[in-house]
Amino acid sequence: MKFIITLCLCIQSFFGFSQLFQPKKTYTRQDTLRGSITPERAWWNLQYYHLSVKVQPNDSTISGNNLITYKVLKPAQIIQIDLQNPMQITKVEQDGQALNYKRDGNAFFVELQKKQVVGKTESIKVFYEGKPRIARRPPWDGGFSWKKDSEGNWFITTSCQGLGASVWWPCKDHMYDEADSMLISITVPKKLQDISNGRLLRVIDNPDDTRTFDWFVSNPINNYGVNINIGNYVHFSEKYKGLKGDLDCNYYVLPEDLEKAKVQFKQVPMMLKAFEHWFGPYPFYEDGYKLVQVSYLGMEHQSSVTYGNKFANGYLGRDLSGTGWGLKWDFIIVHESGHEWFANNITDKDIADMWIHESFTNYSESLFTEYHFGKEAGAAYVRGCRKLIGNQEPIIGDYEVNESGSGDMYYKGGNMLHTIRQIIDNDEKWRQILVGLNKDFYHQTVDTKQIENYISKKTGINLSKVFDQYLRNTKIPTLEYKLEKGEITYRWTTCIDGFNMPIKVENAKGKYQFIQPSTEWKSLKGITELKIDENFYVNVKKG
Repeated sequence: MKFIITLCLCIQSFFGFSQLFQPKKTYTRQDTLRGSITPERAWWNLQYYHLSVKVQPNDSTISGNNLITYKVLKPAQIIQIDLQNPMQITKVEQDGQALNYKRDGNAFFVELQKKQVVGKTESIKVFYEGKPRIARRPPWDGGFSWKKDSEGNWFITTSCQGLGASVWWPCKDHMYDEADSMLISITVPKKLQDISNGRLLRVIDNPDDTRTFDWFVSNPINNYGVNINIGNYVHFSEKYKGLKGDLDCNYYVLPEDLEKAKVQFKQVPMMLKAFEHWFGPYPFYEDGYKLVQVSYLGMEHQSSVTYGNKFANGYLGRDLSGTGWGLKWDFIIVHESGHEWFANNITDKDIADMWIHESFTNYSESLFTEYHFGKEAGAAYVRGCRKLIGNQEPIIGDYEVNESGSGDMYYKGGNMLHTIRQIIDNDEKWRQILVGLNKDFYHQTVDTKQIENYISKKTGINLSKVFDQYLRNTKIPTLEYKLEKGEITYRWTTCIDGFNMPIKVENAKGKYQFIQPSTEWKSLKGITELKIDENFYVNVKKG
């Protein structure tokens, strides 16, 4: 038992879950400036970015500018732009006029001279430079990664989820507001390539022995999903016949790994087929799908999913579920691509609600397994991951301070969704709910209540207590029962007040039926032992 606990803790730490066991954080003004919709953010709606960056590997510096286009929602003259230390803003302009600005930690407050008229579309151009933070343990503790490949070529990547895109470029660094479209122009040494989000418009040869790669993103994109991947890449591609027609799938890897990639990346069409079944059409046909080799494990950058799983099945060769099913497929291809639906299509407004990204995407691993290997295989996989649940802190974090909840948003969140599926007891209705989420919240930012209310409405079941129990509480509900005078009495314990989740139990005929426990004792005749459906994530205790 000690070995299992130690293994789980190691895996949790490896996933960046160590915050489960840390004291409650004390928040600062900088946390509030980063995590809340400040007055200097609230008055304008982000519409478009043109990010232009020159990457200089020899001294690990970058420089450039970002044209930020926005719509004025209400009168104001101060705009907040985020850029983290040690990066520096060197100039801000509107209509060619230099503007004054003040720095407050990682936030810059720019004084606009031009009157901001409600309904008008305006732009500012932010110039910046510096030596960006080096990623300490990407992707969980991110920034820039300055690596070299086996041939001595630069192999440079970015990753910044949680930490924030402002670690390397100036932006409105909050989840609630996304650019509707974006142009990404990255200048690199001439022998290298940059692979970023969206579609490649052109490559410009510059007189200073560099090249600029222009990538256009035609769909809304969250800040942390924007990425740079610079290397001596080789490319291959295919077209996937999907629900919305031909989807361009492009793959970029190092030359030495090309043949391995051609074999391993055959799982991409398998992933797309499974997820278009469960979630509906891939959300970014206009921008295509890319899988890009990087020096770290990988991440869900929109239309530019990064990959570093060593061209092997499992999670770095391991099956996290312990069932064997996790070795049938490549964890990074499946999990990080699942985020195209949950994280990139449907994005949380506040990182406290990051379970919307991770719980659904964790469950997508089970759904992929089910689609290709059968229903029981998928169920076994999600149940097998329960050993990785810590139950130390709630899944939902603190709002308006850029603080996510516990790492249980992965495996506990996935098991919560699997449990809700059992309550619904109709697989096609469950599938239609998942498809409906991606259709009805298409390219939107959302909060937890929107997702909770949507699922309750579509099921016709009030699931509020279920969500409260699993998202906002650390205790696992326990079905306590005892045998008295030939009948079983039962109730829910270790649960929130009013918890009333129905559950399936085996009856005398060897089949499963629903019972409706509450926190008060109820009785059930005709059986002598209470055997529950193991697909419900609960405990059972015989009194």
